Amino acid sequence: MTGKGKIKVILCDLGRVLVDFNHETAARRISCFCAKTPQEIFRLFFDSPVTNAFEAGKISPRDFYLQVKEMLNLQLGYDSFIPIWNDIFTLSVKNREVYALMNRLRVNYQTALLSNINLLHYEYLQKNFPVFDVFNKVFVSCHLGVTKPDKLIYQKVIEELGVTAEEIFYIDDRPELIQSAQGLCIKSFVFKDIPQLKRDLASVGVVF
Repeated sequence: MTGKGKIKVILCDLGRVLVDFNHETAARRISCFCAKTPQEIFRLFFDSPVTNAFEAGKISPRDFYLQVKEMLNLQLGYDSFIPIWNDIFTLSVKNREVYALMNRLRVNYQTALLSNINLLHYEYLQKNFPVFDVFNKVFVSCHLGVTKPDKLIYQKVIEELGVTAEEIFYIDDRPELIQSAQGLCIKSFVFKDIPQLKRDLASVGVVF
């Protein structure tokens, strides 16, 4: 593939692509410090307005904790809450395969990461999960002030990368986020596994 639309940037999601996570782990542990079940906790504040505001950087970690504490009548201090909130991540074989492939791709392409993530999780992953060093640029919602699938976040990334939308190859595990990016003409694919990822890369002329 040559000329206009040739891929210059490989843009990668973080969660369930480079690292796996399970919010139910935190919900189970938090349930020991309030009267609600893990299922009630999960429904109440995971993917809720307060959690979304936290991911968009609209509220601070301490404000997030205080709102959670009030919602759950939580009998747990801030310093004890943080490690429970953060300890939800793991690295799978598939994650390591994606990391290795990104390490190969960065030889010939600009690599970038785009993630919906709150500040506590981002700082925790930076300290404990060595997955960021294969990227030339890292974009996180808590710094950008907006979350996927809002098209504004993709527009900000395109502008910062200095390329056209058509010059970006993007993978994410969530179809609705892929659909939003496709609406801006970003070459976007749902991540399933390494064989599928390699086929998708090859389909747009990426050499690896």
